[in-house]
Amino acid sequence: MEGNSSFEAGEGSSSSRELSFDFKGVGLEYFKIWIVNVLLTILTLGIYSAWAKVRSHRYFYSNLYLDGSNFRYLAEPLTILKGRIIAVAALIAYSVISSASPTAGVVLAVILVLAIPYFVNQALAFNHRMSAYKNIQFRFKSSYGEAFMVLYIWPLLGVLTLGILYPMAILKLSQYTVRNSAYGTTNFDFKATYRDYGIIFLICLAWILGLVVIAGIISFLAPQLESFVVIPGMLIYFGLFIYFTVASVNLFYRSTVLDTHEFKADLTLGAYARVLLTNMFLIIITLGLYFPAAKVRMTNYIASCVTMRAKGSLDNFAAAEKENISALGEEFGQVFDFGI
Repeated sequence: MEGNSSFEAGEGSSSSRELSFDFKGVGLEYFKIWIVNVLLTILTLGIYSAWAKVRSHRYFYSNLYLDGSNFRYLAEPLTILKGRIIAVAALIAYSVISSASPTAGVVLAVILVLAIPYFVNQALAFNHRMSAYKNIQFRFKSSYGEAFMVLYIWPLLGVLTLGILYPMAILKLSQYTVRNSAYGTTNFDFKATYRDYGIIFLICLAWILGLVVIAGIISFLAPQLESFVVIPGMLIYFGLFIYFTVASVNLFYRSTVLDTHEFKADLTLGAYARVLLTNMFLIIITLGLYFPAAKVRMTNYIASCVTMRAKGSLDNFAAAEKENISALGEEFGQVFDFGI
């Protein structure tokens, strides 16, 4: 069966090591890349955006290390540019046809909605294939039906059940993303359950209900203080966002398995909030110029919190056969503003 482990039994295969991810990027270094990307993209009327994307991806990949080896981004700008040109041409054609015939525009819109799962699969397949570690590429392969369920049906069921099935929608999305991914010929697996995500959602619901009850009591006992509830309410919702993000990220990594290798994430509410608030503050006072450094800062924090419990060597994976994955799916996603 495709995706089975390629590990060979041998001496040391049962040894366990804690391997930390290490991101060595520097804010000022990436700022120089980012500002040049922005200026050249503007001067070339968007043509340089393909090169800008590759430069940015390569910087982050090449500065992310695991067990002394860094990741690599293999895509070529011209490949991305070709797909982007086709996608932009399709967008222009859609706009022209919609203006000339609203009925035809509606039909095309429906076709696009039905095509989104296909393009999301293609985008993920391209991104995985263009990502490598120790000269072995990642890959992604999923069916249209599974993507359709994850993107449309499960979120809809979550809404129709008043949120009861929304934890299942998040679980299905995580399973779709992880279980269809592979490193070489070895598939990842995802161990979380509906109960795991349900607990996170129940805690979030308790926070919200608590806020509603407090606001109701204040409105009933002291109506003159209603206006003062806004600030504590905003703080509680911010804390809710922080909790949901930290809990979801930790659960995601702790549930991800690559053969016998396990992952662990230890993001904390306080540290994540400090990084996020600092980034937001500096981005605002610098009118957005701190954004590249903020991205580096957040990447560095998350990488420092994620570890891999490796059981055996990481050098025994077999490289998957080469596949010709088109960049077109990914570029359609960017032009029509959907993607994963």
